[in-house]
Amino acid sequence: MRNNWHPKLGDKFVRRPRVKAHPLRRVLGIPGLFGVGYGNVGSSIYYALGIVAIVALGATPVVLAIAGIFFVFHAFSYAEGTAIIPEAGGSASFARHGFNDSVGFIAGWALAFSYIVTIAISAFIIPSYLGYFWPMLKESAVFSTAMAMGIIFFLMCVNVVGVRGSSVMNFTLTLLDLVTQLLIIGLALLLVFTPEIFLHNVTNYWPTTPNLIFGVAIAAIAFTGIETMSQMAEETKHPEVRVPRALLLMAVVVLVIFGGISVAAFSTMAPPELASEWAKDPVAGIAQGLSLAIVPEQLAAAWSSEPALVIVLTWLLEGLRTLLPILVAILATTILLVATNAGLMGISRLTFSLGRLQLIPPTLSRVHHRFKTPYVAIILFALIAILLQSPGFFAPDVFVSLGGLYAFGSLLAFALAHASILSLRIRKPELPRPFKIGWNIRIKQYELPITAILGLIGSVVIWVVVLIMQPYSRWVGFGWMAIGFVIYLLYRWRGRLPLGETVKKISLFQGRR
Repeated sequence: MRNNWHPKLGDKFVRRPRVKAHPLRRVLGIPGLFGVGYGNVGSSIYYALGIVAIVALGATPVVLAIAGIFFVFHAFSYAEGTAIIPEAGGSASFARHGFNDSVGFIAGWALAFSYIVTIAISAFIIPSYLGYFWPMLKESAVFSTAMAMGIIFFLMCVNVVGVRGSSVMNFTLTLLDLVTQLLIIGLALLLVFTPEIFLHNVTNYWPTTPNLIFGVAIAAIAFTGIETMSQMAEETKHPEVRVPRALLLMAVVVLVIFGGISVAAFSTMAPPELASEWAKDPVAGIAQGLSLAIVPEQLAAAWSSEPALVIVLTWLLEGLRTLLPILVAILATTILLVATNAGLMGISRLTFSLGRLQLIPPTLSRVHHRFKTPYVAIILFALIAILLQSPGFFAPDVFVSLGGLYAFGSLLAFALAHASILSLRIRKPELPRPFKIGWNIRIKQYELPITAILGLIGSVVIWVVVLIMQPYSRWVGFGWMAIGFVIYLLYRWRGRLPLGETVKKISLFQGRR
């Protein structure tokens, strides 16, 4: 039968957009991944050292050593998880496959919270180091907070444009920063380190046990680098091989840097000085202590028989004494920029993954048709990070509270990541594992990695201590989780999706024919 219907004036037509997937580009190798991850790990020393000293005092080196061990545990679990599931999502993706979508959402939303806090606190500390050049930035809460907000806004624009340029910037600045940190450690060991002074600073300022454990939680602020590297799996060439290698390289570097910097700090200043005058820019305090310890006249007396060598070495030491504080100020600023940028990159890729897995509304994960970046998430969460910085206008010590907030989200996500690796060993032992953790214990027919078990227990214990000791972190953290879970429930209900089951991925798109 012939259809003679024709449209009339007033009839409305809705034309569905043509679905077109825009996958993320695979452009990263091991150097790019390491640069992205170290943006968080290396930068955390520039502020976590001071925050930990406020809480743990003389136990700061011990706290950082314990945190370094836990970092290794986390790196092993993320290396195996990413090798099994090489997709953006990190702990959220592990939890979804190891348990179900509800657990995956909890891990992902907690991780998003820690990313936002990392972005806020990294940018918030930058003006303190630039205060070496412009003292007003360190002395004025208004100017420093306004500058920190501007930094996040600028990096938000960089990340909307795309990852290629920002990843090159990350790796270049990371190399410069790593060399500087190793230089500081070497100078401290050569010029000022004495076992007696170091042990005196540790034993005479030992904290209470709860403060010691809370210090480990604060030191965990460096761990976001692991998640960031895992988030970049879908932008990495051969991620099942390169991501684990980059993670293991990061674990080695963290142990060296954490140990060396803590020794340098306690060799140049007492814990109360570190926890007060230099709390916001502790590495600047180390640099100043080292510059005072460089005495060319002593070298001249010791090498009086070699006048030509004395002239050269004196010239070098004079230059180093002058330039070291300047170098630290500049590189602290750059690596903190890298950390802020890495946080934006990580959370944008996380929300891309959560939306594709139908754990949050896909609108938040929309990929730009030209730049191929999840621009909605970048803009939204950058603005939330700026909002978290706003108390800085009237409360300069807001970074201490931000450290507690970070511990809430990150430790919850890491605990679920370890639990997911253990669950995957039990529920899906047949999955191919290009990287598999060693040091296993056998329970029935299952091989369970000891590092994942210890990482799970440690993360849960420290997280509980944070809940007990930090009411602000407890209520703000649970408030964030409650808001997210309401969004999750409404989205799944409207989409007629089961709450606890694992559903298929969807294609994210933008654009019309």
